[in-house]
Order: sequence, then C-alpha cells, then structure tokens
Amino acid sequence: MTLRRTAWAILRSGADQPLREVDRAAHLEGLDDRDRGLLRAIVGTEIRRRGTLRAIVSHFTHGTPKPDLAAHLRVGLTQMLFLDRVPPHAAISETVSAASDTLGLSKGRLVNGVLREVQRQVHLGLSGNPRCDVSDRNWHFERPVFRDPTEHPALWAEDVLNIPGNLFKRWSTRHGEAKAQELARWFLTEPPLCLWSSKEDTPDAGSLGVDNAAQSSMSQCLLVPSNQISPVLNSKAFQDGEIWVQGETAQRAGALMNSSDQERVLDICAAPGTKAMQVARSGASVLACDQSARRLALMIPEMARQGGGFPIQLLACNGGAGIAKGELFDGVMVDAPCSNTGVLGARPAARWRFGPANLRALTSLQRNLLDLASKRVATGGRLLWSVCSIEPEEGPQQIRGFLQDHPEFELDDSFLALPGSEGPVDGGFAARLIKTGS
Repeated sequence: MTLRRTAWAILRSGADQPLREVDRAAHLEGLDDRDRGLLRAIVGTEIRRRGTLRAIVSHFTHGTPKPDLAAHLRVGLTQMLFLDRVPPHAAISETVSAASDTLGLSKGRLVNGVLREVQRQVHLGLSGNPRCDVSDRNWHFERPVFRDPTEHPALWAEDVLNIPGNLFKRWSTRHGEAKAQELARWFLTEPPLCLWSSKEDTPDAGSLGVDNAAQSSMSQCLLVPSNQISPVLNSKAFQDGEIWVQGETAQRAGALMNSSDQERVLDICAAPGTKAMQVARSGASVLACDQSARRLALMIPEMARQGGGFPIQLLACNGGAGIAKGELFDGVMVDAPCSNTGVLGARPAARWRFGPANLRALTSLQRNLLDLASKRVATGGRLLWSVCSIEPEEGPQQIRGFLQDHPEFELDDSFLALPGSEGPVDGGFAARLIKTGS
C-alpha cells in the first residue's frame, strides 16, 4: 500500500484518534522515520485543516462527492497547499494514482481535473479578501471560496480557521471574537513537545540534538518543535530516563495535588500515567487505576525507562470499583475524559467530534467519576479534578455543581489555562478540593 493510500485509508475509517492509527500503520508497513513523518504530517494536517479543505472541495466540484472520493481530494490538497516538502506535481500524480487504484480510472481522472484546477487558481501573496485568503499561509484563491465573515463569522471561522462554528461561537461569547480567533489559529499547528528533566536543570537542547528549542516559562521545561521528536527519542538522556514528555498545563495540574512523602494517593483515570508518576516523585505511594488494562500496562515500560522505583501499584478497574470497600486516601486524582478543547493542536480530531450531545454525555460521565472519587477521600484529604478542556461545563460549572451537592468539600485552589503563543502550549482546568467533614 502506498503512503498516500495509507493516509486515505486512515482518514476514511473515521477513527476517533487517527494519529494513533498512523503509528499503528507505520509499524505494520515498516515505514522508516522519513515516511512515518510524512504520513503523520498528511493525516494531522488534513484533520487540522479539514474545514478549509472541505470548502475547497465543495467549491471546485459539482455536487457533493462521496466520502471516499472526497477523502482522496483532501489528501491531495493537503500536500499541494500545506506541505512545503511535497512538490505539487508529485502530490497530484500520487493522489491520482491512489484514487485510480482504489476507486477506478474515472475517479482518478476526476481527481486529476480538480487538483489541477485548484493549482491554476492559487496565487502567491495575500489578497486582503478574507473569502480568498487562507489563514497563516502566503497565498490566496483568485475568486472567493470561503463564506463571508461579515454575514456568518462562525461559518467563516469553520472554513478558514478550521474550528466548528458552534465551538467558535462559544469561545467568542466567553472570550471575545479576537481571542476566539487566536485560539483557533493556535490549534492549526501541532504544538511543541514539553520536555521535563529529573535533574534540577532544564533539559539541554544540544545534547538532545534538536534545533529551535525554547525555554518554557516553567522551570525545568524545554519546548521542542514536534517535528524533532526522533532525535529526542534517540538521545541518551531520553533512553536513560532523565527526561519525559508532559504538557505544561498537565504538569501544573499534577502539582496542584501537593502530595508529599508517606501519603497515599489514588488516581482513578491514570493512563497514560504522567500525573501518577509526577505524584510518585514526591514520595507518595500511588494506586493507579484505569478501565483500560492495555493503556494501563503501557505505564510499565515507561516507569522502567525512567529508572523504576516508582511507588505505584496498577489496578485495572472502572472508576476505582476494584478497590477494597471503605478504603480511603490522603489524595484522589480525577484526570477525567473530556472534550479536549484545550489541546486541539495535539488531538486535532476532537474538534470535529464536539457538539451538544457529546458534551452532555461527557459531563454526565465526569460527574459520576467525581462522585465515585469523593467517596475515597479521607477527612482532611484532597480531591484533584483536572480536564484538558477549556469549556465551563467541564471545569468551573462542574465543580460548582459538585460542591452544591457535597457540602463536606470546599474549593481550595483552581485555575483555567488558555493556550497560545503567550501562554502554555496546552490548555485546561484543574481544581483542588478539601474534604472538611464526613
């Protein structure tokens, strides 16, 4: 299977986490680092730019193409318009070949015609017309392709900024339209990796073999461009377990647990385990639970890579249901499943799943997890709630509702982090509650 056909197969599958499918496909097909990187770039960019790509496909085709054909067109357009490393003639020929092989020669000819017409109507430089210009790119279409921002700002944002209209409206209402656009633009690219060191100093970029690394505002954290992950993984410091990857806001949330030596902490949504290991470094013993035994097991090699010795016990169970009745802990962490709206750069597919029904289901699940977790907190102990969402229903509103029904708890500390070039690379919300009564 050619690389473009692989990208098409992943995207047409509708997988919830297509970037994980990239890693699986790359392993099965034995792709080298270069081809794996290109496959990831095609799939990731298609997802992040899907609103723009859909608008282009709609404008340059007659009628509505079937999903399989539309996916081929988006794969080709992704390479032509957004991946500088792929020459346009190669993007067109490879996409036509993939479409012909999978859908037949007639569809291959149609793909060829559409891609070449797009190529003819793209011009360097910006026109100043928001219906022609593409966000963060130095080119434009000669005729309007996108919806009018003066009449439909949310629909224009979906076309150009690649954020679903309903989500853009929510952000505009809470933060203002300028901030909503800033958030959307931040999520157009994959964020840098946040590297942390087990030593007191920040990881050394030179020893990791990376360029263009930046110092985070948080101590001991180095920001490394995501396209330089290979030298990081191959570095001696990484292989010796001296560094690990964890988002800035995620690390801040884990620190809010404020755990200490001799304490016992329960983590009821532990996988992939970064917060559990963060807490264990403080000297606390951790019972790490997760309903996915497979994802929980991934913690074992990672703990071994970081030197072992973590006081962590693993237990596959749903919401801590497998813990002995009546067992209480000094601290309980709930890093809950959420809409991921604070990390749409790293988890781009989540934006296209967002909607009222999905949000209602998530907030209901989250409330159940909070209620379960609260029963495991000893008097005087702490309950940590964290989500990588910036939606109020999953953050402040969720906590307010919980406190109204649980007067034995009180809010001790909380924060909401909005990501961006002037802030953390990842967004989210966290709150620490204290159990003051029984």
